[in-house]
Amino acid sequence: MAKQQVLHCSFCGRSRDEVKILIAGQDGHICENCVEHAQDIIAQEITNTSDSKHPASSSYKLSVKKPIEIKKFLDEYVIGQDDAKKILAVAVYNHYKRLNQKIENEVEIEKSNIVMVGETGTGKTLLAKSIARMLNVPFTIVDATVFTEAGYVGEDVESMLTRLLQVCNYDVQAAEKGIVYIDEIDKIARKSDNPSITRDVSGEGVQQGLLKLLEGSEVLVPPQGGRKHPEQKLIKINTQNILFICGGAFNGIDRIIARRVNTNAIGFNVNKELQEYQEKNLLQFVNSVDLKQFGLIPELLGRLPVVTYLNPLDAETLRNILTEPKNSLVKQFTRLFEIEGIALKFDPAVFDFMVQKALEYKLGARGLRSICESILTDAMYELPSQKVKSFEVTLEYAERKFNTSKLSMLKVA
Repeated sequence: MAKQQVLHCSFCGRSRDEVKILIAGQDGHICENCVEHAQDIIAQEITNTSDSKHPASSSYKLSVKKPIEIKKFLDEYVIGQDDAKKILAVAVYNHYKRLNQKIENEVEIEKSNIVMVGETGTGKTLLAKSIARMLNVPFTIVDATVFTEAGYVGEDVESMLTRLLQVCNYDVQAAEKGIVYIDEIDKIARKSDNPSITRDVSGEGVQQGLLKLLEGSEVLVPPQGGRKHPEQKLIKINTQNILFICGGAFNGIDRIIARRVNTNAIGFNVNKELQEYQEKNLLQFVNSVDLKQFGLIPELLGRLPVVTYLNPLDAETLRNILTEPKNSLVKQFTRLFEIEGIALKFDPAVFDFMVQKALEYKLGARGLRSICESILTDAMYELPSQKVKSFEVTLEYAERKFNTSKLSMLKVA
């Protein structure tokens, strides 16, 4: 009696028992796994072929805006921080000029990557998001805290370029002219100068990995992000024309600056007001030396030549943040109530109360939202079920609601 032939996939060699579906052909068979794999290869090849045939079909056409126009746009969304806005506006404008330049002689303009230093809630991420609204180049915001050194649990630094590719629908030419904002750059600072038996895989290891990206080189990027693996088809991106903007709170760097800057001068001719102002805003004196002492390696700082700062928010600025910007908190909550058909009004004294509490808790502009939520939560819970056409928030109502909230139990440092 002849032995029964065991059917198997002609591509991967798996037997009929090892697969779910085995499709028969004229002289062979194929399993569902090989069909899926072949489909991925075909889709990738079609994408690559269409990109090479139509390299100029990018939807991102550069429209150069002057630095003053860029700053005016930022003024609509971010209150104050004029120095940081000017530096960002110039950097973005120069980035446009670099992309449009015709190299007629040996002069080649290099990019100026930026690092922004500022306390939490001063508007670093908001500046980046506001620039993203107006730019006609691919722009993405990534968080440095998710990256680890290659080979460890976490994401490779190259995956930040994956997000840039996703923004421009995998148009490599457009991505190579984009802008990447790396948030929380201070969280990858070197933990200490002391040698240790454990590797600093989320600190200095990430900084080392960022060097080639910031400098400008050809990088192999996984299309879906995450970890690279041998079977994955990688996309090659040249980072020579990608502008990198980094931002971080650098908590504690003011003490490093204070040791370098003499703010405790004594004598008869000392300007006490100027001295007090300098002590309140030490970040205005920040430079690369301070960032090196904080824990950023010199090689990385060399690739971030422009260092700027954001001023801490005072009472006047916080009050303006509540009402002036296009997406101010008051306008946001007013709109929320409008959707329910309720006209929301605030007593002007309520704004001063919220600003006072935000300064006490030192949470910056984000603290204002927490305070607004604690005051208006009950109203947002009850009023949609009631037939109310208008609602006014008085100082007495705001104080009562805030004092009964858990936020009021926070201890002020």
